[in-house]
Parts: sequence; structure tokens; C-alpha cells
Amino acid sequence: MTKQRIYLFDTTLRDGQQTPGIDFSVEDKIAIAALLDDFGIDYVEGGYPGANPTDTAFFAEKRTVRSAFVAFGMTKRAGVSASNDPGLAALIASASDAVCFVAKSWDYHVRVALGCTNEENLESIRASVAAAVAAGKEPMLDCEHFFDGYKANPDYALACVRAAHEAGARWVVLCDTNGGTQPAEIRGIVESVIAAGIPGDRLGIHAHDDTGQAVANSLAAIEAGVRQVQGTLNGIGERCGNANLVSLIPTLMLKPVYADRFETGLSTEALSGISRLSHAFDELLNRAPEPQAPYVGASAFATKAGIHASALLKEPQTYEHVPPEAVGNARRVMVSDQGGKANFIAELKRRGIAVAKDDPRLDTLIALVKEREASGYAYEGADASFELLARRTLGRVPDFFAVDSFRCMVERRFDANGQLKTVSEAIVRVTVDGETKLSVAEGHGPVNALDIALRKDLGIFQNEIADMELVDYKVRILNGGTEAVTRVLIESHDGAGARWWTVGVSDNIIDASFQALMDSIVYKLIKNREAQTLAAAQ
Repeated sequence: MTKQRIYLFDTTLRDGQQTPGIDFSVEDKIAIAALLDDFGIDYVEGGYPGANPTDTAFFAEKRTVRSAFVAFGMTKRAGVSASNDPGLAALIASASDAVCFVAKSWDYHVRVALGCTNEENLESIRASVAAAVAAGKEPMLDCEHFFDGYKANPDYALACVRAAHEAGARWVVLCDTNGGTQPAEIRGIVESVIAAGIPGDRLGIHAHDDTGQAVANSLAAIEAGVRQVQGTLNGIGERCGNANLVSLIPTLMLKPVYADRFETGLSTEALSGISRLSHAFDELLNRAPEPQAPYVGASAFATKAGIHASALLKEPQTYEHVPPEAVGNARRVMVSDQGGKANFIAELKRRGIAVAKDDPRLDTLIALVKEREASGYAYEGADASFELLARRTLGRVPDFFAVDSFRCMVERRFDANGQLKTVSEAIVRVTVDGETKLSVAEGHGPVNALDIALRKDLGIFQNEIADMELVDYKVRILNGGTEAVTRVLIESHDGAGARWWTVGVSDNIIDASFQALMDSIVYKLIKNREAQTLAAAQ
């Protein structure tokens, strides 16, 4: 039987940004878009060009390679032609592959929110979709409040869908904007839309999680016939969030009731990276991953000692609904580390580090990681620090330089103009190629001063780190009180576009920062040598 294609649409950068406490910078958006693109999502919706400086700058150039890059915005205003509407012009002019328009499909909202007639709203839909088609963009329409609108006035809600479809929209997305519709209602209404003549392979679903059923509602819509599903990473979004793609995707790909009928654009290899994607996104948000998150949580495949663990060791399927490695997670059974060992070998292999299963150094590495994570380290979001720890344990990290000592000072004083200011200064004593150097630097805070001083003069390695830049710095307090243990996560990048994350943990925030800074520089030097070796071999 030929499987039907389900298209995955991510709206983390647009709808997800409405989450309280989340405000993406342009750099954040670029990094998240790259994560989604690398993972293989079909559509990445980036925001609303023209609505704010961040989104306008983000859409100045195309930010994806494989995924379709989608701009979001309103249909044209009533009473204004498509050619004279500035909002529509910004969408068409953006460096996007597709445009997702949003339009009211509930006549109550047309009257109250838009203040125009029902027919004027329909004309705005038709003209906007037609303008996108004429511009060579793939057009879509989000029918806002569709399910509430359908229950209030099914004829008008259907008229909005039909107007977009007949104007050439590739996708017409049915939105449960208030998030209160139940799965049975979703299924029945979607079936009615398809029965009215709108093909299911032109329909999408956009569900919110206000009753905790966004994933269930999305699956109900797919069962009823829609073939595009919208959602966000880890279910972020306004109010209670959106449908969680990190839960939806494994369900579609691993559960026979869906996997036997449908296919996505993702490979099984890509799916095995979904835990890493989820955790990397949480680290970017500077929040701890949810341990009980379906599929990807640290506890998703964890079992304590007892009758469950005993059965699990004999046959994993007794207490696992899917193999944990299928989603890049790991079995956690307190009486055995065999599942963890296999996971370590796979992770090391992915990084080009070969190690035998019976190598005693592998056992040392596993024990060391467990010990360090218990003290606060988190290697899921610090790939470079994990790789360095593995290489050091396996004896493969050169001694590029040695930091003999460092000192940071913070002084609050009045300057020559009588203005109160805080000055940070760092002094680093480092030995490079047998020569000891003393570097002093001032910075915007002690960490910045330490970073500048450390990288001020590394002798023969100085040119190698000239293009390296610290681009993000996150601090997480791991327990309460002023004596709390602190985790610092640093993101760095270089002129070649490579990005890497390092971590440090200490009860002293400066010490934790220094650990992460050191790892970042050493990782850069190692990667430089790998690149040189590869170039020489070619």
C-alpha cells in the first residue's frame, strides 16, 4: 500500500515566540532555523517580516537550505488593493520560499476585530493568495478560529477555506486558535470540510494546547484527512502552548496505526536525533529539559530497581512502548549500564571517535560523565565539552597551553566625570610553548574581561583563534542560596560558521565560566587540526 505523505510545519520562531518570557534575537532565530533545517522539517515559519526589526532583519536573506522558509503575515486590508498594501508588500519582498497568510474565518471576529463585511474579508483572502502566487511564492492560509467559527456559522467558515483554495493556496490550515475544541469535534469538522469538496491533501491543522489535547487534536485531524500538521519545538507557544512536534513526530513515525499509513520527510536516522534537538533547544532557552517529556525526557525510559527493572532487563518491550534509541534517548536501569554503554559508543562514533565495547577507558568515561552530571554538568547541550572529556579520557587531547593562574577584580568607583561605574579587570598567567605570558584586560563584566585576557596572547596559537567569538552566555543556578552551585553554558562560533557549546560548573561563577572558556578554545584548536588533516588527505 502506498503511504500518504504528512508534511511537518514548524512555527516555533513565530507562534512559539509568543510564549511568556521568550524573546528571540536574530542570532537565536538563525540558530533555531539551522537546527530545524538540519533535522529535516518541511516548513520553517520564521516570523512576520515588516512587523518588527528582528523579523525584518531575519528575513533579509534565506535562512534554510532544505526546509521551505516561510514568512507569516496578514492578508491585505479591506478597502486597499493588494498592490498598495504595505504589509503584503513586505511579505512578498522577503527572502522566503512561501507565505502563510492569516485570516479570520469566524464571522464574529470579522465583524468585531476587522470591522469589515464578510465579503470584504473573502476578497482579502482571494487577492492575497493570488498575489503570492503571482510572486512565485508558495501560498498558504491559516484560518484563524476556524473550529469555533465553523460551530457558529459553518457556511461562512467553509467559504473562507474555499476562497483560499480556489485562489491557489497550496495549504489551507484549520486553526483551533482558542485551544478548546475536543478531538471528536476536530475529526467531525475536518471530515465535513473534506466532504464539502476541499481535498485533504490541501488541508493542515494548527492546534493549541489549552485543554492539554493539542497533540491528540492534531492526530485526530490527520486521521480525518489533513496532510499538514503545524506545531512547535517542545510545545512552546502562547498561553498553554502549541502542539508539540517533538511528541507528534515520533508518534507518526513509530506507531503502526500511523506509520503503516503515513510517511514524513524524515529518515529513521533523523528521528534518532530528536532528543538532541529537543534538549539543544531547551538549552538555547536557558531552561532545564522536562524530565518526563514523552520520548525525549530523561525519565521517558527510566526504571527503578524492582520487578519492572527485572522484567526490563529480560525483555525491554515489557516496559518500553518504543526502543529508546529510535528517538536518541537511552534506557536507564539502575542495576545495569549496558544500555548506556551502547549509547556512548554510538555518540562517540558520531564524532569520529572509535572505541571498543570492552575498552576499560569506556567504562571510565561513562562513570566520569555520570559523576559529573550528578554534580551539575549537562552534556546534552554542551557537545564540545563532552567531546573534549571523551578525548581526554581516551588520551587524545594535546597540551596546547597551560593556565598557571588567573585573577578577576571588580571595582565600583566614580570616574573623572563623577559618574558611578563598575570596572572589571582580569589577569591571566599562561604558559605557551615553554614561554610564560601575563595578560591583563578590562571588560564588560568579569567574564568578558577574563575572555579577553585569556585570548589576548596565546603565542603560536593566536592566529588560529582570531576568528573565534563568544556569542552567547547562559547561567543556571542549580540549587538555592548565595552559595549555590552554578552551571555556565557558553556558545562560540568561528569564521567558517561552525558553532559549539561548552559547559562549566562550580560554586564560583567565575570558575565555572573559565572552565567553559577553556573548553571552547581547546575545542577550536582541535577542530582546526582535524580540518588541516582532512585537507592534506584530499
